[in-house]
Amino acid sequence: MVLDLDKAFAEATARIADTQSFVRAVLSGRRRNMEQTLERVDIKAVALKSGLAIQVMENDGVRTTTKNFDPSSFTATELLNSGFANILVESTYGSYSIRITKKGEAQVHESKGAKVQDLSHDKKKVRLLESNDPFLIEIGISDSSGNIKPSRQDKFKQVEEFLRLLAPSLESAISAGHVKQPSDAHPLEIVDLGCGHAYLTFAAHQYLRKAGNPVHVVGIDIREESRARNEAIAKKLGIESSIEFRAEEIAATTKSDVDVAIALHACDTATDDALAWAVKNGAGLILVAPCCHHDLQSQMKEIPEPWALVTKQGLLKERLGDILTDSIRCQILRLLGYRVEAIEFVGGEHTPRNLMIRAVKTGAAPEALDIQRYTSLISQWGFTPKLATTLASELASILK
Repeated sequence: MVLDLDKAFAEATARIADTQSFVRAVLSGRRRNMEQTLERVDIKAVALKSGLAIQVMENDGVRTTTKNFDPSSFTATELLNSGFANILVESTYGSYSIRITKKGEAQVHESKGAKVQDLSHDKKKVRLLESNDPFLIEIGISDSSGNIKPSRQDKFKQVEEFLRLLAPSLESAISAGHVKQPSDAHPLEIVDLGCGHAYLTFAAHQYLRKAGNPVHVVGIDIREESRARNEAIAKKLGIESSIEFRAEEIAATTKSDVDVAIALHACDTATDDALAWAVKNGAGLILVAPCCHHDLQSQMKEIPEPWALVTKQGLLKERLGDILTDSIRCQILRLLGYRVEAIEFVGGEHTPRNLMIRAVKTGAAPEALDIQRYTSLISQWGFTPKLATTLASELASILK
């Protein structure tokens, strides 16, 4: 049913305030034309040594911040009205959900059913991947006893943190209608571009399937030996019907249908190939962690002033090249209708290549200032970015 937004929020606020029956609340998705820095907020009642408290866990897509509030002074109204599109409140007697439409209307659904109030306060970090999962043993991250190999600790951390970003990003994109709601008949099409040993390919497949998401995952890598190895592992695990591998160049792959495109440390312009393929095939969600950045660095010869102050130092020139490369990539995606963020996905102690480009296809037209800033930067440096060349036809009407 459709309710006035204020009335819907008032009912949700009242249910959260009733600590005798309140179980939890989940806020996710982004309302149209509203800025929201958080991916998701979880609210629950917890029992502390000092007494009952309302615990609020805010996730910005990178990390989760937890705060506890006195129930007598806490009100959820401000959070509910901060820009989330989907609100779920569960009580011991049933659930109350609000979906805010593009028109700003509150579509409300109530359901009955007993829920259990859990007041535990466990700060232990939940592992997304169990070290003894058969796929981790088969791909060589864990040993035969199910323990993470010392030499693979950093790789395990990278993959798990990538998944920790994939999960809320995917949930948010589905809630906002930017990625289709998966079903058994139409599973999520996830493509890992430049998959190599397929650490991330298998991890995404196993994690999402375990979470109840129907998925079909494709790993693409130019090396035939990688395809053969990964297919053999998939067959041994008995999952070959929902995961496949292809020995093809990213730019020339015959795969075309995709909902989510991912790439972990595709080297240099292979990242540009991955981004270009994702854009050309209309990926609703893109998660790419770039690797080395040689293309633009090799073009940094005629340095515009005052940047020679930076580039005369070799190390600083290299780092500036990294920043310019990923800034240009983000801006191109923004010009082509994506909402884009450059975020840290894992600590620098695990890998120096810890930046991720996260992009969601909204179809929003670029602002004139975005176009002007892009063209000015390219002109000032005299760059010919690989991504711009590959997406020349898509950019032509925007940069005319």
